[in-house]
Amino acid sequence: MSIQKNSSIGTVEESQQSAVHLAEDPALLVFSHLRWHFVTQRPQHLLTRAAQSRHVYFWEEPWFHDAADPESRGRDGGWVEFLEVEQTPDVTVIRPHFNHGEDSIKGQRRLLNRFLSDRGLERFDSWFYTPMALSFTAHLHPRVTVYDCMDELSAFFGAPPELIEREKELFRVADVIFTGGQSIYEAKRSKHSNVHAFPSSIDLPHFAQARTVQSDPPDQAGIPDPRVGFFGVLDERLDSALISEVALLRPHVHFVFLGPVVKIDPAQLPTASNIHYLGSKSYAELPRYLAGWDAAILPFALNDSTRFISPTKTPEYLAAGKRVVSTPIKDVVTGYGMAGLVEVAGTALEFATALDRAISTGQDAEWTQRVERKLVESSWDLTWAAMRAEIDAVRDRKSKVVPPPSRWRSNHNCSSGSGDPFDYLVVGAGFAGSVVAERLASQLGKRVLVIDKRPHIGGNTYDFYNEDGILVHRYGPHIFHTSSQKVVDYLSCFTEWRPYEHRVLAQVDGKLLPIPINLDTINRLYDLNLDSGGMEKFLAERVEARTEIRTSEDIVVSRVGRDLYEKFFRNYTRKQWGLDPSELDSCVAGRIPVRFDRDVRYFSDSFQAMPSEGFTRLFERMLAHPNINVVLSTDYREAMGSHPSAKVVYTGPIDEFFDYRFGPLPYRSLRFEHKTHDTEQFQPAAVVNYPNDYDYTRITEFKHLTGQKHEKTSIVYEYPTDEGEPYYPIPRPENAALYERYRALASAAKSVYFCGRLANYRYFNMDQVVAQALHMYGTIADDEAAEFSIQIPARMLGSATATAQAAT
Repeated sequence: MSIQKNSSIGTVEESQQSAVHLAEDPALLVFSHLRWHFVTQRPQHLLTRAAQSRHVYFWEEPWFHDAADPESRGRDGGWVEFLEVEQTPDVTVIRPHFNHGEDSIKGQRRLLNRFLSDRGLERFDSWFYTPMALSFTAHLHPRVTVYDCMDELSAFFGAPPELIEREKELFRVADVIFTGGQSIYEAKRSKHSNVHAFPSSIDLPHFAQARTVQSDPPDQAGIPDPRVGFFGVLDERLDSALISEVALLRPHVHFVFLGPVVKIDPAQLPTASNIHYLGSKSYAELPRYLAGWDAAILPFALNDSTRFISPTKTPEYLAAGKRVVSTPIKDVVTGYGMAGLVEVAGTALEFATALDRAISTGQDAEWTQRVERKLVESSWDLTWAAMRAEIDAVRDRKSKVVPPPSRWRSNHNCSSGSGDPFDYLVVGAGFAGSVVAERLASQLGKRVLVIDKRPHIGGNTYDFYNEDGILVHRYGPHIFHTSSQKVVDYLSCFTEWRPYEHRVLAQVDGKLLPIPINLDTINRLYDLNLDSGGMEKFLAERVEARTEIRTSEDIVVSRVGRDLYEKFFRNYTRKQWGLDPSELDSCVAGRIPVRFDRDVRYFSDSFQAMPSEGFTRLFERMLAHPNINVVLSTDYREAMGSHPSAKVVYTGPIDEFFDYRFGPLPYRSLRFEHKTHDTEQFQPAAVVNYPNDYDYTRITEFKHLTGQKHEKTSIVYEYPTDEGEPYYPIPRPENAALYERYRALASAAKSVYFCGRLANYRYFNMDQVVAQALHMYGTIADDEAAEFSIQIPARMLGSATATAQAAT
């Protein structure tokens, strides 16, 4: 398979790539603060193994240039360089470049989107080494998201102050967390439900070469014996004072340091006649240098930056057959020191004394056997296999929720995986059906089949990332608000929340005014300066008294008067419902309050927030229970025919369930027109209503709802219509009477439960649907208990209860 680099963003042609990839392993997109060609460590070991079954794209942090540099001249806006990895053709290193002063966050998002588009990468997994990459990748929708937390980066010198918050975001987004050691695992395991410790591992054959190497590298050959050494990045984690003092205590011992100096002034490194800095060495060269050492050292300082480290070099030194002396780094102590494989020393004198023992003792058979037993269990091959198993487990769980479309096309018989019938068939994967399904599966242990005629879960609250990477609501804005703590507590099991208070403006007489009507609305519309009392008097002089409130017109004019009714409500209602407010039940306008203060919030509920990762992510977690199967793009009649013994929870239109026996119930529908604009903000509020102008009723800008940062913005126009999906039951007396006839049929139906707004022919807010679904689950649970008691003879109930109590 040949992959061509796109010349618009690439500077290096890709080589021929292997055509052998496992179908279940899509590309792996890795975001790292480390550079691939700098120092070989954990990422290289793991990702070269990952590349055996997929292509790995390794996205590095940007390089910055002066605008005057010949390389950057005329390349404003950034570009990417593609670097090959020797002997690993299925790893491509991607290095972004920018001129100093350019916005690298926007630039990387743009370059990344173009890269994915040019290569047609629609299915991929994401792997993060740095949470900072979320600033330009949050719009992606990978199959699985991995965070390999190898270090506590926030404790490192020069760490960005926002890194801690970014990591919190990454913990919310990630499907699985790997940690680089046991101590950092203990620090992170409470932050996520799927955290696994994978301490530093070893490429045993590579470093074992040091046991047989005979010749010294030229730059080390002239250093006298005995020698002790260290390789790795030389940074703020080294204990310079300790090294100086130990070198002074043991002047006959020569200390060799290999590696680049990073983040510190080289002048800060300790100097002495027996301390030698030989610079960076390649991974291939390390065994040759190790062979010439009498012992190896880990002279790390005990500070915030080393609190959680698990040095990869520990097993590498041991594999080379070298005794090791380390400061008391927690993971070294617990992983190697307590087993007697590494000497641990806390002071300079203790360190020097331990070096004496290490140099004089060398290897012995018993120690060597214990080292080999330890290392054979710690290979990078085994670590990667275990990591892949965790990734596959996530994939399998998620595929049960939203499997590939081909599975649905070939699975129209809706059979359960085991061949046994399902206990319950839930029709509809919106809030009503998903909540009931989750409760039946998790609380009663029932096997549940959830079906939906649409190709996605989430019902009308379905959201997704559009082609520009902006999170949008396909079926118009959905804003969560409730005063029910029970509902909040339940949904919080499946999402974290982003606080959000909804604000709506209405364009009236050329002005954008707050809606619901409040003090600012009146003052700005009529150029007044009223206080609360003045507004009450103003409206009292204009309201029209009604002896009976029957219609929406009645309720509005009795609250705010004829002029405000005409400006804000009448034409908007006509567009929305296709009927004059005088023809609609009062409940249509009954939810619209009037405020005598400057409260601009659209809702007044005690809890107002949005799911931090979107509604679809919430549904994915809700439906991820192993007892739940989800089948999309499927008609409920077919599913009921395949599972005649399953009890049914039906959340679709009640008239459709009964084949429109008494005629169809009238609904109002919507047509949505989505657009994306090359600007960060389109309008000053999430929703702007247009009661008197245009054919659409409102425009929603989604970034207000989601809080997403993006260089572009996406909006949707809503056009009410009589045709299309049923959204709003039309509240008129004759429609209510027709629904009652269907409700009587539903009450007589056996083993069928009707739940949700369509099944009840009534508009519900999201929290009301959840509350109703929880109540419906309680009804079903009671019915299950009653059925159980009928099936068991009364004379046996006593012994059955006693047995259950004993088991408990």
